[in-house]
Amino acid sequence: MRWYLAYNLSLRDWKEMMAERGIRRRSFDDPSLGHSFRAAVAGALQRRKRAVTGKWHVDETYIKVRGEWMYLYRAIDSVGDTVEFWFSEHRDLLAAKRFFRKALERHDRPDRIVIDGSQTNHEAITSCDAANGLQDRSRRWLNPITIRKSRYLNNRIEQDHRRIKLTAASPDQPS
Repeated sequence: MRWYLAYNLSLRDWKEMMAERGIRRRSFDDPSLGHSFRAAVAGALQRRKRAVTGKWHVDETYIKVRGEWMYLYRAIDSVGDTVEFWFSEHRDLLAAKRFFRKALERHDRPDRIVIDGSQTNHEAITSCDAANGLQDRSRRWLNPITIRKSRYLNNRIEQDHRRIKLTAASPDQPS
């Protein structure tokens, strides 16, 4: 089922796939069909996703997406699995806060975050951690997230950017 969502499908393709499976209840001209199907599959995949570790490596890079240059904010855990990502036209405090807010909402709070020395990311982590701690209803003491600034410790995500930049630069080449 994931393969159906990985590629763009036309309405005719959807009709043929659903007809093969005997699904004829809904009108295929209803645009909410695709959205509800995608949402259901995305929810199922999110529930089955492996839990992330307590140490994140966070960085941003500049890549071309559909002909436009954008900043890609990414976080990976200590195993190398992607925790979260965020595309932004700007590299500023607002974009960094949006990224960290999204990551903290969807995953557990990490114990440590390794960054490359960006003061903007440091401020965003501190701000989002404080806001997240205020929203915690358990009223237990939460230790602040430990922020480690080191460009050498962040090599794990820097090396991971190579693969993404290679894919973004040449989407027509087979992998």
